[in-house]
Amino acid sequence: MAVSLSKGQKVDLTKTNPGLSEVIIGLGWDTNKYDGGQEFDLDASVFLLNGQGKVRDDLDFVFFNNKEGGSGSVVHSGDNRTGEGDGDDETIYINLLAVPTDVEKISFSITIHEASQRNQNFGQVSNAYVRIVNKVTNEEVIRYDLGEDFSIETAIVAGELYRHNGEWKFNAVGAGYKDGLAGLARDFGVNIG
Repeated sequence: MAVSLSKGQKVDLTKTNPGLSEVIIGLGWDTNKYDGGQEFDLDASVFLLNGQGKVRDDLDFVFFNNKEGGSGSVVHSGDNRTGEGDGDDETIYINLLAVPTDVEKISFSITIHEASQRNQNFGQVSNAYVRIVNKVTNEEVIRYDLGEDFSIETAIVAGELYRHNGEWKFNAVGAGYKDGLAGLARDFGVNIG
C-alpha cells in the first residue's frame, strides 16, 4: 500500500522497500475550465543536482527536449501536450543504482508552457500529484497530492529524491515559483543562455 504524504514530509524509499532499484515517477494534473481560448500544456522536468543543489552540467536538466540524463539512469517519457485522461500525464524512469554518485538529489517539477503569454497559472490547475511506482511490480509506493495551495505560480517543485546514508529518500516539496521553467532552471544552475 502506498504511503500518502503531506507537504514537507520526508520518507524512506529504498530502506523501507529493500531491493527497490527501478522506479517510475508519475506526475499528473487536471486543468480547470478556462475561457481564455488557449490550451494548457503542462510539462514535467527533472533536475539532477550535486551537493550544492546545482546541476553538474546542462545535460542534468531532463525534459521533453532532453529526455535522458545521469548517464542514462534518468529517462523522460516525452511531452504530453493535453494532460487529458486519467492516470499519469508524464513519467520519468529512474534506475537508482545507476544514478552517478555525485548526484545527491533528483528534483521533479511541473511547469506551464508559455504561461505568461497565455495568462495561465497553477490557480487554474487541480489534482496535481507526484507518485513513485516500483517499476518491477507496478505497485505505487509513495504518493503526494499537491492540493490547491497555488494561485499565481507558473512552476512547482513537486518533490525530490535525495541520498541519505546510502539510501534514497523522498521529500514532498510542493514549492511554487512565479518565474516558470526559466526561473527554476536558473536557480538550479542550468545555462539558459
